[in-house]
This record gives sequence, C-alpha cells and structure tokens, in this order.
Amino acid sequence: MSELSPQRPYLLRAMYDWLVDNGLTPHLAVSADLPGVVVPRQYVKEGQIVLNVAPHAVGNLQLGIDEVRFNARFGGQPQALVLPLYAIDAIYARENGAGTLFPPEEAYEQALLEDEPLPEPSATESEPEAETPPKRRPSLRVIK
Repeated sequence: MSELSPQRPYLLRAMYDWLVDNGLTPHLAVSADLPGVVVPRQYVKEGQIVLNVAPHAVGNLQLGIDEVRFNARFGGQPQALVLPLYAIDAIYARENGAGTLFPPEEAYEQALLEDEPLPEPSATESEPEAETPPKRRPSLRVIK
C-alpha cells in the first residue's frame, strides 16, 4: 500500500468553508519560524503569527495542497504571504474559537526532521535570508 497524502490541506479547506458559511471569521495559527514561511516578521510573537484569512481581509486566497498563499495589508502596506501547510498549526473562528488544531502528520514531521527540500520562499520576499532556526514541533497558544 502506498503512503497516504497528508490530511491537513483537505481539513483546512473544509474548515475554512464551514467557518465562512457560518458567518465566522477564520484565523490561522502559524509557526512562523519554519522554513518557507513568508510573513511580516514584525508581527511574529514567540515564533507564531495569527492571521485573519476572512474573504474581506485577504486577496487572491489560494488554499493549495502544499501551501496557502494570499495578499494582505499590514500597517497599510500590501504583502504577499506564503504559508507551507506544515507550518499551519490551527484554523479557528475569532468569535467563538470553533475550529481545529492540526495534529502532527508523518509526512510533514519526516520532511522537517530530515531536512528534505521544502518550498522556497517567494521571490517577492524583501527580507534578507536568515539562518534557519532549529526544528521544533508546532504548538498552539490560546490568544484572547
């Protein structure tokens, strides 16, 4: 039997649709220090960033199999964000916390532990390349 593909992209799309269909505001909790994550670094706290991905808050949202991409404004400045699926820890509603925390998946854990090639950051990233931080398991903090 061949190895199954990760569940996360499918669960993420389903939960996103459910939250939006119910008039809730979807937010993503992301481990921002993992390789390939392109986010505005000034908004990262303790290695994590929480992003509002409601349809009215982002443009060109692409919930892909390997990554989530969209455009958003931070401090009035447009930014292109890239979130590899292995870096997304949870999706939840701002209003009531409904959503899901994604469990570790073997495909993502193995790739990060073995330093397999991961998606490169977008060419639009304006920050210089920094040293890759040590690998760690994703964790979710409740932010109120």
